[in-house]
Amino acid sequence: MIRNVYCVGRNYKLHAQELGNDVPDEPMIFMKPSHAVVSLEESVLALPADQGEIHYEGEIVLHIAQEYETGIQVNELVDQMALGIDFTLRDVQNVIKKKGHPWTAAKGFKSSAPITSFIPFPGTDAILKQDFTVIKNGIEVQRGNVSDMIFSLQDIVEYIGTHYGLGEGDIIFTGTPAGVGPTVSGDKFELFWGEDQLGSCVIA
Repeated sequence: MIRNVYCVGRNYKLHAQELGNDVPDEPMIFMKPSHAVVSLEESVLALPADQGEIHYEGEIVLHIAQEYETGIQVNELVDQMALGIDFTLRDVQNVIKKKGHPWTAAKGFKSSAPITSFIPFPGTDAILKQDFTVIKNGIEVQRGNVSDMIFSLQDIVEYIGTHYGLGEGDIIFTGTPAGVGPTVSGDKFELFWGEDQLGSCVIA
């Protein structure tokens, strides 16, 4: 069962730049309701189409296996990983950012955090050797690698664990690389870990 859903904002420098955002000095954490998590196994997703542009943001998702303790390493704490999409109501987000309001309205809507099936976490060394990609309507739109993150996986779990707590069943969306963009009804997304497709969906 999924418990807390943590997300890391602006964790790839090129993504921060493409949206005109400053690169953060420490991990920028926000949350989504667990109800936002749905399957990416050939799913059909209904997203709110009446609130402006919806953007896709492909990400690596970590699954936490046990309670966080100071000094614990990622390889001990994380047992599985998946790929996911952080869907964002971009027009809504732009307005609430200017007002200084919380991001929940733009990030926490139903089906805004679809994830693939989990696979065994390969470890912090092996994960650096593999890219993940987001394919939209047959065209690669995003490619990411953990090595391109501003904050490492260890930085992320230490920050979240220290400030908010981490426990079994929590998941972490670790940030998105450059290439985010809008989606509309009929778009098909396929998420690949290397050559292996882990999940897909069609926007209703």
